[in-house]
Amino acid sequence: MFKFLKEKLSNLIKGSKETEEPVEKKAKAPVKDVKENTGEKIKKLGKKQEIHKKQKEKNEEEVVYSAEKIEGKPEINELEEKIIEEANEIVNPEIEEKTSFFSKFKKKFTSKLDQGTFNNFFEKLEQILLENNVALGVVDKIREDMEKDLVNIEIKKENIEDEVKKSLKNSIERILVDPFDIMEKIKLKKEGPFIILFFGINGSGKTTSIAKLTHKLQKNNIPCVLAAGDTFRAASIEQLNKHGEKLGVKVISQDYGADPAAVAFDAIKYATSHGLKVVLIDTAGRMHTKDNLIKEMEKIIRVTKPDMKIFVAESITGNDATEQAKIFNESFGIDGTILTKADVDEKGGTAISVGFITGKPILMLGTGQNYDDLEVFSKEEIISNLGLD
Repeated sequence: MFKFLKEKLSNLIKGSKETEEPVEKKAKAPVKDVKENTGEKIKKLGKKQEIHKKQKEKNEEEVVYSAEKIEGKPEINELEEKIIEEANEIVNPEIEEKTSFFSKFKKKFTSKLDQGTFNNFFEKLEQILLENNVALGVVDKIREDMEKDLVNIEIKKENIEDEVKKSLKNSIERILVDPFDIMEKIKLKKEGPFIILFFGINGSGKTTSIAKLTHKLQKNNIPCVLAAGDTFRAASIEQLNKHGEKLGVKVISQDYGADPAAVAFDAIKYATSHGLKVVLIDTAGRMHTKDNLIKEMEKIIRVTKPDMKIFVAESITGNDATEQAKIFNESFGIDGTILTKADVDEKGGTAISVGFITGKPILMLGTGQNYDDLEVFSKEEIISNLGLD
């Protein structure tokens, strides 16, 4: 998780590792090349009217002279320096790719970071965040936080990278909600079984997540029963029964087409009579746009009165998962989220976005196909994975 986002953030703030290594073939173009390619360079800089106009007045010898002055003479005209710098980037575009954007950012930085320079920097950061499934609302929040931390604040030039990194880290820490301990909440309930209701769209990994959580309960010596409340999807009951057999756990089920609320009620009754501590209720994959299925879920909630409602989504679906989380939370008031397929999610922005949009914690991450592959979500690990610790 966060492989792509971490690399992009690192390249933006620190520059890629390749920048630090000597690259003979990608060295800055010599003054001679600048002279020979002046005509082409100036055409490409034509949009910048003032520079274009000034350059027309200079002959090729003046351009070479300006380039020589850049090498070490402080009296060089600022406009000339900009012309030569941008011309060299056209001749050697690969240098721009391997150079940290932050190096240019620092050149413009004095004792305070002005609004314009911050805006220029954040444009790059915003693009990176959006490309890695961080929701627009989250990006806006990060911008707001970083603006307060950095703009017009006295910062030493040598500390600017650390301060930007610290500001981004603090913003993400504030956005992420600390997960509660599911096992502790279960143990605190003194009377009756602790009821957990799972929902999410088809294929999100609800049934597998239920099996993984069952395994975790068993490791904590907490007995449970499963309710096959997905009476709509073909083979869903068989799938849960198969997990129940492997784990040695009772599964309460009825025929396909049966009332899922009735199945859940029977499971609660069974848990009560057998002294079982937890009831885990599976449900059909609700497409959040289908009103009839939403109403069915509302009935299950009325009948079962769950102690915890967990939304399950695939981490790799990005903004789709975020939108689903928002609507399910508005409809039912979720208590937390399990994100599946986190092990193959190289962008990672979903984990940041879902928590922010719902205001509820990411509880666990599915990280594989085995029963042990369900990890408790950790803010500290997220920050570490992003390279911000």
